[in-house]
Amino acid sequence: MNDNKNLALVFPGQGAQFPGMGKELYETSQAARKIFDAAEAIRKGTITQCFEATKEELSQTNNTQPCIFTVSLAYAASLEEQGKRAAVTAGFSVGEVAALTYAGVFSFEDGFKAVIKRAELMSACAAKTKGTMAAVLKLDAGKVEELCKEHGVFAVNYNCPGQIVASGEENAMAAFVAKVNASGGRAMPLAVSGAFHSPLMTEAADEFRKYLESISISAPKISVYANLTAKPYEGDIKDIFAKQIKSPVLWEQAVTNMLAHGITEFIEAEPGKVLTGLISKIRSK
Repeated sequence: MNDNKNLALVFPGQGAQFPGMGKELYETSQAARKIFDAAEAIRKGTITQCFEATKEELSQTNNTQPCIFTVSLAYAASLEEQGKRAAVTAGFSVGEVAALTYAGVFSFEDGFKAVIKRAELMSACAAKTKGTMAAVLKLDAGKVEELCKEHGVFAVNYNCPGQIVASGEENAMAAFVAKVNASGGRAMPLAVSGAFHSPLMTEAADEFRKYLESISISAPKISVYANLTAKPYEGDIKDIFAKQIKSPVLWEQAVTNMLAHGITEFIEAEPGKVLTGLISKIRSK
């Protein structure tokens, strides 16, 4: 199998899920079916959730993250079945767990167990902190950061030009959203249960770092562009990976860096479609 030196496979984050996701993959690809069966052996009910769960059930963090991980890696396996493997990879938020697994940093079993633990810790932390998130459009990064600082919230996802997600406590976010709209921007509250990728997730990040000590890791077989640094993973992989939970996702910069290093084609793993749109906007800036 020849790696395509100009191809990046990117893995979607929470929000990409939908009822019935992965069912066609399971029915048409033997390689994808093996991934689903491996996930099912570790976490009973994963296949049923992917194929039959309601939107509400799939939107619960403890279900969303393991299910997206499974579908995404099943899709990657189906690509390999067709003789197509990426030269570099990246994942958005929880998608980074799949990206690291795809690159051989974790075995499938360890990667899947890690995503389950990550979801549990983030969900528990969210229940304590009562936070939320909102996407901000039509304002530049400097203005969004200024408004965040003014209201005690955090700019956390740098998605593409003109689109930044903020995260914080519910009351502070309500005031922030109102100020964004009054300032000529457009703030869109997101259907999430916590202030993800902000300092309010510090407890989850710290506990996840401890958990990672129980997992064996290998050096990446291909470059994995980290959310934390927007650069390929190097150094303390476990530390970078854990800090991602409480730190901004530098997606726009990561894609810009991939383009600068010769990537010309991006494929987004199922069940995602959002990253494809973001990448298109980043390429045209």
